[in-house]
Amino acid sequence: MRFIKRILDIKLPRKQSAFLWGPRKTGKTTYLKNHFPDSLIFDFLKTDFFIEVSKNPALLRERILAKDKNAIKHPIILDEVQKVPQVLDEVHWLIENKGLRFILCGSSARKLRRGHVNLLGGRAWRYEMFPLVTAELKNINLLHALNHGMVPTHYLQDDQECKKSLKAYMQDYLKEEVFAEGLTRNIPAFSRFFDAFGYSHGELTNYSNIARDCGVDSKTVKEYYQILIDTLLAVRIDPFKKRQSRKIITKAPKYYLFDVGVANYLRKQHLEEERGEEFGRAFEHFLLMEILAYRSYSGQDFTINFWRTKTGLEIDFILARGEIAIEIKGANRIDKRDLNALVAFAEEYSPKRNFLVCNEKEKRLHGKIEILPWSNFLQELWAGNVL
Repeated sequence: MRFIKRILDIKLPRKQSAFLWGPRKTGKTTYLKNHFPDSLIFDFLKTDFFIEVSKNPALLRERILAKDKNAIKHPIILDEVQKVPQVLDEVHWLIENKGLRFILCGSSARKLRRGHVNLLGGRAWRYEMFPLVTAELKNINLLHALNHGMVPTHYLQDDQECKKSLKAYMQDYLKEEVFAEGLTRNIPAFSRFFDAFGYSHGELTNYSNIARDCGVDSKTVKEYYQILIDTLLAVRIDPFKKRQSRKIITKAPKYYLFDVGVANYLRKQHLEEERGEEFGRAFEHFLLMEILAYRSYSGQDFTINFWRTKTGLEIDFILARGEIAIEIKGANRIDKRDLNALVAFAEEYSPKRNFLVCNEKEKRLHGKIEILPWSNFLQELWAGNVL
């Protein structure tokens, strides 16, 4: 398994601690071991240690204070910290009274927030680790990326290995993150919901229809979606509504899974060629993940929405409260009718830039609309030239 240098750059000044969140297997532990090679690591995935500290959280403080001073001058890493929320009181005490620094790593903050545990009152900065992005790779094969996804181990495997890994990931991750953590008690209903999510992925969400398929009420379905968001398995994209209008959709959100390969596996699809509706949906998802990762790694906090009229005009992503409009097309040839939504949005809201990101080979300009091959768009994005 080759080493891939990640874009995330955690730099902690003196006395500063941090949380690092991210779904399982995105590379958090590997990153921390390479970025902080001299740091002590306490891993709560180790069953014996987990049981000991669960019974007696003070044990962590006692073990840390028994270490050599040179060992604890570096940030101390606590891996899978959400498994033992009560240790955060001990961490708080060590920060305040001993001036120690911590990196608290985990795959879900839901259990911490819902349990009203100590989140260190702003004493820890928040970072997030995403699956791989194109700026971390060379000569990316688009179909390979869409089918395998960008979770590091999955991306680097051959087709057969990846298929087995995706199956295991879906089963084990759901079991560990949702069922084993007690985030929902109705396991059959949540399993049906997850299957239904596959078919509505990236589409306007109708809670009532999904509730009917799952045999639960709409309120429960909304809670299930929130579980996916809190466990970093999914992201919610809301409609753009800068001003009230009866002509646009303003209530139904869209949800996307955190990785395009996981989403394709859930939808039971394998893409054979760079064309067709399913390719277009995966292509859109892939580019959204790049935009989300860029927003986090660059430290920017711009909004991401979509825009859709009741007549069917739609723009996939509206950034920074309407400053940037991005339409995604999987086609390798764009004609004038593909620009209708961007033209309509530009007339209504006057964005600073309009992009149509596609599978054409050369970039071109149609009026104020920049038509860019996806690789060119991503180069511009990661160079900081889009926003």
